[in-house]
Amino acid sequence: MAGRHFDEWQVGDRIVHDLRRTVTETDNLLFSTMTHNPQPLHLDAEAAKASEFGRILVNGTFTFALMVGVSVGDTTLGTLVANLGYDKVVMPHPVFIGDTLRGETEVVELRPSRSRPGQGIVTFRHRMLNQRDQVVCEALRSALLKSRG
Repeated sequence: MAGRHFDEWQVGDRIVHDLRRTVTETDNLLFSTMTHNPQPLHLDAEAAKASEFGRILVNGTFTFALMVGVSVGDTTLGTLVANLGYDKVVMPHPVFIGDTLRGETEVVELRPSRSRPGQGIVTFRHRMLNQRDQVVCEALRSALLKSRG
């Protein structure tokens, strides 16, 4: 499904995204190295084994980026003017290699743009859950969208 225009959303709209992703060691390694993140918990199996988690943790910014990316096709694909910001990002449970993640989105606020006629701001609450239905990432995203009419 393509993204929706501003005037096609209502507060309370919910989407369970069909796209799921099992996180691989390669995902974590490439994302961590591409972003110059040398955290041993993400890259060093021995250091991670000695941590309280006992194994490599997936880079949290990968989880965040995946959460937003999984939502795009159902929310803003083709209708986005700009992402205006992200707020209240939390990661209440860790992600490990081999976890399968899925996303959900809810519209929590709508307001027409005062400075851009024919556009409006939608605030989405995105949630990423693992195969145990634990929330591994949640955030609010404010997006400026085109209106249809």
